[in-house]
Amino acid sequence: MIAHARDEAPLEACGILAGKQDRVVEVYRARNADCSPTSYRLDPEEQYRIFVDIEDNGLDIVGIYHSHPASPAVPSNTDRKQAYYPEAMYFVVSLADPAEPHVRAFRIADEEVTEEEMVVV
Repeated sequence: MIAHARDEAPLEACGILAGKQDRVVEVYRARNADCSPTSYRLDPEEQYRIFVDIEDNGLDIVGIYHSHPASPAVPSNTDRKQAYYPEAMYFVVSLADPAEPHVRAFRIADEEVTEEEMVVV
């Protein structure tokens, strides 16, 4: 996620994390259809192809990630409104300090945000 965010900066990067039981085994980089430094939208056709690949490989959607190139790793109002998958974790990668990227994980349901613990193994 961090490498993808750095590759796309100063635009927001986005992608999907797949795996089993909250354990990520595959990272799918996706194109930000918004091509924006302040918003993201997964390209619908690419999102569909990713979903098919996830299903074909017997995986589940674990999370959706995007970056904030110049702001903190906190979901924006827009992020909360566009969190269409309440079963997924939402990861925000902040590059506000490029030398020290910061990643946080959240559950978002009905625009309510709850930060979740993230364990990197």
